[in-house]
Amino acid sequence: MKKIIHYSLSIALIFSLATGCKAIQNSNKTQRGAGIGVAGGALVGGLIGGNIGGALIGAAIGGVAGGLIGNHMDKQADKIEAVVPGAEVKRVGEGIQIIFDDKSGVNFAFDSSDLTTDAKKNLDAVAEVFLEFPDTDLMIQGYTDSVGNEDYNLKLSERRAKAVANYLKTKGVASKRFSSIKGFGEEHPRFDNADKDGQAKNRRVEIGVSANEQMIEDAKANSN
Repeated sequence: MKKIIHYSLSIALIFSLATGCKAIQNSNKTQRGAGIGVAGGALVGGLIGGNIGGALIGAAIGGVAGGLIGNHMDKQADKIEAVVPGAEVKRVGEGIQIIFDDKSGVNFAFDSSDLTTDAKKNLDAVAEVFLEFPDTDLMIQGYTDSVGNEDYNLKLSERRAKAVANYLKTKGVASKRFSSIKGFGEEHPRFDNADKDGQAKNRRVEIGVSANEQMIEDAKANSN
């Protein structure tokens, strides 16, 4: 599981986000939850804009309550990584970013939004973790490679996001937990679309896990 540290808004951080660099990795787990406030998180989230990492940073409440939420998320992230070792699991702010690409088993063939047998098996495992930790909201985002028409790819990415969300719902994950289900098409590629390997990795779905209102209320009550 990758550990992401988010500093206060310095010129260096703003520059790194604007140029698309990866966030600096370090810090202990409680600091990740407690180290960012609402105002700073919202601004950083706005700079990143449109991706799960930015949304998770913007949702952070900070303080002692944020640290408690972070500890809770650490446990959930560890379990997700254990059941789907091929997925990329990051603790971002006070939430979790899960990236399903060609190494995770939850990936898509070219021009397809169909879930494979392996994809369903891995989503079964993730769904069990989500059910074990019910006080969270989920964001689902779908992506494509850059081959083909941009508008078509946007719609394809939406179908991919919906395919994952709908399957998780069949496994008992409540519809109300999905705060957003959205496709971004060719935006935010993680790898070079110039070769087949990069294209395969960019055909992916990402899931963001954040505290719901109940978890936030409980954390604030326990932080006093």
